[in-house]
Amino acid sequence: MTDAAAARPRHRAVAGSEPPPSASGVGAPEPGPIAVLPHDDAVVAAVLGAHGEVRPLDDATRGLVWTAASDAGDLDAVLAVHPHIAWVQLPWAGVDAFADVLRRHRDDGRTWTSAKGAYAQPVAEHALMLALAVLREVPHRVRANRWEVDERGRTLFGAQVVVVGAGGIGMELLRLLAPFDVRTTVVRRRDEPVAGATRTVTEAGLGDALARADVVFVAAALTDASRGLIGADEFERMPRGAVLVNVARGAVVDTDALVGALGTGRLGGAGLDVTDPEPLPAGHPLWSSPNCLITPHVADTEEMVVPLFAERVARNVRAFLDGLPLEGRIDLHAGY
Repeated sequence: MTDAAAARPRHRAVAGSEPPPSASGVGAPEPGPIAVLPHDDAVVAAVLGAHGEVRPLDDATRGLVWTAASDAGDLDAVLAVHPHIAWVQLPWAGVDAFADVLRRHRDDGRTWTSAKGAYAQPVAEHALMLALAVLREVPHRVRANRWEVDERGRTLFGAQVVVVGAGGIGMELLRLLAPFDVRTTVVRRRDEPVAGATRTVTEAGLGDALARADVVFVAAALTDASRGLIGADEFERMPRGAVLVNVARGAVVDTDALVGALGTGRLGGAGLDVTDPEPLPAGHPLWSSPNCLITPHVADTEEMVVPLFAERVARNVRAFLDGLPLEGRIDLHAGY
């Protein structure tokens, strides 16, 4: 998965839950030969290992595994010329880069799947690392060039935690957080209880949840509805000194508001694997913001992603050939 892995596909959960299997496509897609574009040895091996037939695009093609991290226009052109493609597998967990293509094709009966859930474990692990580092003032301490004695630093044990998003990352985070005996509020589109969470609220309850938060994890898909979900008002609702961790998409958080909240001390720190803009330009205020730790969108590296994506492809190829439900089906109307 050379092209896709180079851009490090991400699982980005939604501020709700996985969409129901019926949300994408009409029934089971018609099985047949599968094309892998652009060609990727690991993905081809995964398809063949699942007893799929890999061949160049032609009128018999029924499945398409798209390995490019972007090139949505090229994908759109392929689909226009090959209307008989019944199933499309995307490489990312978040599909915002393909939003226009999904909108144009959402009513044509195709089944679309993403890698959501496939990369949840490494991303949740990274999110926990960021939270612990910021709570322990690591960004400040690693910049020090002399011995400084101070009493800054907090523990995660017993903290009030808010997880925005109830997809794969959110679920993995709940498992990782369990030994810390935290009290966790999950914010999602529906208010059905989430296993492992102390309570579950809808987005209407976001402000109330934030008002109690020691640590806020952002793990929501980027959609029109979630863009700027965490802004100035939300930062004002948080207790002074709360910590924010974002492993979703940078634009779910208002960057200007984030810089301001860090500068005034409203936020006690931030751990960011994603930013808006991205890449974050040299000299941007976030680089020098107090107690801010930034990693360059590496919560799941190529080494982690390649085998995980190959496993997802293999499972979906087997399901595709057997007429069974596919994993990671995209709700084309919700946009994730």
